Amino acid sequence: MSAAVKYTVGRIGLFVVVVLALWPVEMNIFLKLMLALVFSAAASFFLLRGWRNEMAEEMAVAAERRRAEKERLRSALAGDDQPAGEEPGGQPRS
Repeated sequence: MSAAVKYTVGRIGLFVVVVLALWPVEMNIFLKLMLALVFSAAASFFLLRGWRNEMAEEMAVAAERRRAEKERLRSALAGDDQPAGEEPGGQPRS
């Protein structure tokens, strides 16, 4: 399971747990939901730190891979698709 899915499920789970904890309290449902949102966000900052860092690392790797692929495609479109250090005829530079 990807880190983003784990983190998202964890955030939703924390929200549900806080809503259920606030359910017996006598107050407006909108206020309960708002409090649950705030408390679950604060709790996830501490409780889900590992999953958040794992997700951030996965996103950074994906962004770097996309950047490298974009650069490769740009150079191929510009006609510079030879590996670095070679002349257009395939001969190494001297």
